[in-house]
Amino acid sequence: MTSLDRRLPPGFLEEALRADALSGLTAEPKSLPPKWFYDAQGSALFDKITELPEYYPTRAEREILRATAARIASVTRARMLIELGSGSSDKTRLLLDALRDAGTLRCYVPVDVSEPALAAAGKALSAEYPGLDVRAVVSDFEERLGFPADGPGDGSAPAPRLVAFLGSTIGNLEPAQRAAFLSRVRAQLRPGDFFLLGTDLVKDPATLVAAYDDASGVTAEFNKNVLAVLNTELGADFDLDTFEHVAVWDAGAEWIEMRLRSCLAQTVRLPAIGLTVDFAEGEEMRTEVSAKFRREGVSGELAAAGFALRSWWTDSAAQFGLSLSVPA
Repeated sequence: MTSLDRRLPPGFLEEALRADALSGLTAEPKSLPPKWFYDAQGSALFDKITELPEYYPTRAEREILRATAARIASVTRARMLIELGSGSSDKTRLLLDALRDAGTLRCYVPVDVSEPALAAAGKALSAEYPGLDVRAVVSDFEERLGFPADGPGDGSAPAPRLVAFLGSTIGNLEPAQRAAFLSRVRAQLRPGDFFLLGTDLVKDPATLVAAYDDASGVTAEFNKNVLAVLNTELGADFDLDTFEHVAVWDAGAEWIEMRLRSCLAQTVRLPAIGLTVDFAEGEEMRTEVSAKFRREGVSGELAAAGFALRSWWTDSAAQFGLSLSVPA
């Protein structure tokens, strides 16, 4: 059984894109939020990135989940799994399998901004898990975070609930944004609920930069896709060939920055928002930060938001961390 709950008002994404483009392209320095990478083409490119030899985070997190899913299911006894930023729900199947095998799983709630991705994932999961109550929620988890208030379709209570935020997507938020996000998640949880968080860890800069600047150029194509989105949605006239992909490690902030560098002095028009933007030759526009974490930092940020860290796991190479926390 699959249902779709649209939490975003009509035109929300279109207005959000217009606002982000207007504010970001008139800022100094210029920037665009990474969520606008993900149209159908961007999502397909990111799927390709996760299979690249240089891009370790997906493999590392999957390794941890394979090793710990049964333990997580045993500890949480979750009846409802809520996944924020679910996308294709690929790695989630390890958790779904473990909860199903433990005999507790009743309901899965994928939360994502992309309705097509949710519809496709919901259809696939309903076929793979007969009888599972799939309640997809179309939402921008940064602004309109909301969990289902009622229980699974059998009328029983949903507790306990396991909320998962995987893929180190939290690294795309700056510290103040992370604090606000974690506080919003904590406000939704009740005693007995759990929070599972994936975090990419600080490591040698060469490994980090390679993960965001692969030799085959897939990440560069992905980065430029944000310009293609602006062309499609806002009538902009970005020439993607006049921008080059840049990935740098900021040791002070402990994050990777992805940028687009203008190869020449140029003017870009965005008629849908009445904006004309000048780029100087060599000017860089930030399109993503991807923060990397240390265990003590993760524990501290969780504690500040009202969580208590209960378990911490890493992959065999200690490249990625997975934490299980409860409301403090």
